Amino acid sequence: MDKQEHRVKMAEYAISSSPDVLITIGLGSCVGIALYDKRTKIGGLVHIMLPQNKKNLKPAKYADTGIPYMIEKMEKNGAKKRRMVAKIAGGAQMFSMGGEDSGLKVGERNVIKVKEVLKEENIDIVGEDVGKNYGRTMKFYTDSGKVLITSHRKDDNIL
Repeated sequence: MDKQEHRVKMAEYAISSSPDVLITIGLGSCVGIALYDKRTKIGGLVHIMLPQNKKNLKPAKYADTGIPYMIEKMEKNGAKKRRMVAKIAGGAQMFSMGGEDSGLKVGERNVIKVKEVLKEENIDIVGEDVGKNYGRTMKFYTDSGKVLITSHRKDDNIL
């Protein structure tokens, strides 16, 4: 089977299986969450933009609805939640706001909510590259579960 690359845009998700690669770019304050079932080699990647879905809008845009939504879709494709692990990246503070108003720290709030949701779902985070003040690209290899993080301001990081 030929390896295919699938792009995951902001507020979207994708599910695929080995040997495909899932890619999301432009992770500033957004967070990319890669979920992986090692046994079936089924992976999912969601690119969330905000922590909470208060108006029941597009589920993949928000941490509190995007992660459970992707878990459900992965299980329909043969993955088991009890075997899933997570790797997360992004959640940067891209702009200095000149104050300590936590309401403006979207990246930090995204990371906190992602971790809360994963804990509620009993999914361990086995790798993370979050925070700081630079953007990231996330490349998720479903054949191995490896996640490559690239940035123009930092050396590559393998999760």
